[in-house]
Amino acid sequence: MKHLSVIGEAGMLDLGARLGSALRPGDTVALIGGLGAGKTTLARGLVQSLLPHETVPSPTYTLVQTYDFPGFTLWHCDLYRLEHPDEAYELGLMDAMGEDVCLLEWPERLGALLPKDAMEIKITFQGEGRRVELTGWDNREV
Repeated sequence: MKHLSVIGEAGMLDLGARLGSALRPGDTVALIGGLGAGKTTLARGLVQSLLPHETVPSPTYTLVQTYDFPGFTLWHCDLYRLEHPDEAYELGLMDAMGEDVCLLEWPERLGALLPKDAMEIKITFQGEGRRVELTGWDNREV
């Protein structure tokens, strides 16, 4: 497990860019944190590190935003509004996991459907900044 301190939006965007370079097709990443913690900002930094002119909205209402990268599609999902884990099948998410890269906000909504090997990014408030815990990234350069 790695622990990082992040200050401000620019710091979260930069961390997203660094994490993006470590992702591989088939990765599932659980983004854990309360409202306003920076989950979407981190995802924006990750996407824009490879697609700099891409607009990266929060998937709160669409539930899923996809981005085509060389070699894989990145799925950015906000699962907050799922009423039952099986709804992930309807979104196509279960087919994407294990093949594409999936960034999942509110991953606990998947229950037992969340892959056991999912990497975690846990963001908590720490004074004026954020504390970020990375679990499952041990063999990745971040």
